[in-house]
Amino acid sequence: MAQSSIEWTEMTWNPTTGCDKVSAGCKFCYAEVMARRLQAMGLEKYRDGFSIKIHPGELEIPYQWKKPKMVFVNSMSDLFHEKVPVGFIQEVFRVMKENPQHIFQILTKRADTLLDYDSKGWLDWQRNIWMGISVENQKAMYRIDALRKTGAWIKFLSCEPLIGPLPDINLSGIDWVIVGGESGRRPRPMRPEWVLDIQQRCQTAGVPFFFKQWGGTNKKKNGRLLNGKTWDEMPKTFPKKLSLDNSETTSGSDYLNNSALRPLHSKP
Repeated sequence: MAQSSIEWTEMTWNPTTGCDKVSAGCKFCYAEVMARRLQAMGLEKYRDGFSIKIHPGELEIPYQWKKPKMVFVNSMSDLFHEKVPVGFIQEVFRVMKENPQHIFQILTKRADTLLDYDSKGWLDWQRNIWMGISVENQKAMYRIDALRKTGAWIKFLSCEPLIGPLPDINLSGIDWVIVGGESGRRPRPMRPEWVLDIQQRCQTAGVPFFFKQWGGTNKKKNGRLLNGKTWDEMPKTFPKKLSLDNSETTSGSDYLNNSALRPLHSKP
């Protein structure tokens, strides 16, 4: 578990680590680079580098957080990798269910596996579990249909790194869209017209739009303004009951205004 600098979440939680490349968006995987650094530093969790590993001890961590958190699940892996046992995935879902005070954001490129497991009734969806898929270019748009067919309460798209246009993207049944450019030493460019097209389609469809970054070799300098504005829109549909201290509940809007989340939603 770690505090996260990712703009659309607060913390990361990695009950599994490791992955392998499945599409163009994986080419310069930040998690792979980070895993190798952590391996070189001698961290036991990354002893085998970026090979798929499950970490049962991590399942206890969400129970220890005293305040509601927005949590990115498996920033260093893909929960629906074929080498992750279904039984362990179900354990992760059990932990998320038993911690309704937190919102858990899962992201996968393996949309077919996600849909397969969901169609078999193996996934226990709760309102505090947000399910997302990566859509980096037109070739990956097929994943949206798979996500749409799942029972997830909140369905979102992460168009990052956006390395191509997404013409005629269908946002029916989608609750949130994140867009971001690639960063690092050799980032592939993202054209402004690609971003603006998605933003306008989100506006037309009434889907919250979050612009994460322009990316590039100096992502801090390039910033995250789109037409002079910061786009930090989030889903408006929150879990109906979010326990703050195991004795009281709050509405989604109250959760949004919780002091722990204000940095996430504030605009400069």
